[in-house]
Amino acid sequence: QVQLQESGPGLVKPSQTLSLTCTVSGDSITTNYYYWTWIRQPPGKGLEWMGAIAYSGTPYYSPSLKSRTSISRDTSKNQFTLQLSSVTPEDTAVYYCARDVGLLYSSSNYLNGGYDYWGQGTHSTVSA
Repeated sequence: QVQLQESGPGLVKPSQTLSLTCTVSGDSITTNYYYWTWIRQPPGKGLEWMGAIAYSGTPYYSPSLKSRTSISRDTSKNQFTLQLSSVTPEDTAVYYCARDVGLLYSSSNYLNGGYDYWGQGTHSTVSA
């Protein structure tokens, strides 16, 4: 059974960087051909794909967030990390990590294969 667990600060000040970590158990983040993904849901809004890091270590970013997003991994800890810079209150959301079974990606668009495992989510608030 694959399990994902998000961790990170519940409160971040505007203009700071939000850093979240997803710890994976039950599978290696280097296993072909999965994409380890960050998704968020602001209050009252739908799910938003933020980006992913592939089994190969290649990161992929949402075109709308690319300038502020960095996704990396630590294979020794089986973790992957999201950093979102210059946050504003609009970045307040529940942040999820998930495993995607595939990804088609271009600089302007993407298509997910489907998420088979999710973390429970972590709420991060951006406020002074």
